[in-house]
Amino acid sequence: MSDLDKTGPGPAPTVGRMKVLFVSSFAPITTDPAASQRLYRDVLGLPLDGDGDYVFTEKLAGVKHFGVWPLTDAAQACFGTAEWPADIPVPQASLEFDVDDVPAAAAELVAAGHRLLHEARTEPWGQTVARVLSPEGIILGVGYSPWMHEASNA
Repeated sequence: MSDLDKTGPGPAPTVGRMKVLFVSSFAPITTDPAASQRLYRDVLGLPLDGDGDYVFTEKLAGVKHFGVWPLTDAAQACFGTAEWPADIPVPQASLEFDVDDVPAAAAELVAAGHRLLHEARTEPWGQTVARVLSPEGIILGVGYSPWMHEASNA
């Protein structure tokens, strides 16, 4: 059992300052990007953009961002290496929520007994995010994506 699995019942967390604004992103995590792209782009007909292993769309009603995230890219984003650590369960998906205060939201997750995969930080594309692994094996991000708050995208 990894340290990430040790988030059992414990004391009930107190209600904090975290304010979830919306689901900002969902991405299944894949070890076979080509097969996943065939399913989501070719079979389901999703308008996925991108020419590498990570493809995505921000043109699908009901979700701000949908992507197909290679496990190697998820490992790089969380740990700075292409290999997912052997002592941490391999995630099946990524779910991100935009919040009003990323550092405070990350602190609330820690106070509730969750171990951060990484602290709040600003990614090269401008999103500020902190991530944990949920009990279901989902990379759960609390972040702020500035472009998703523009008047034309709200």
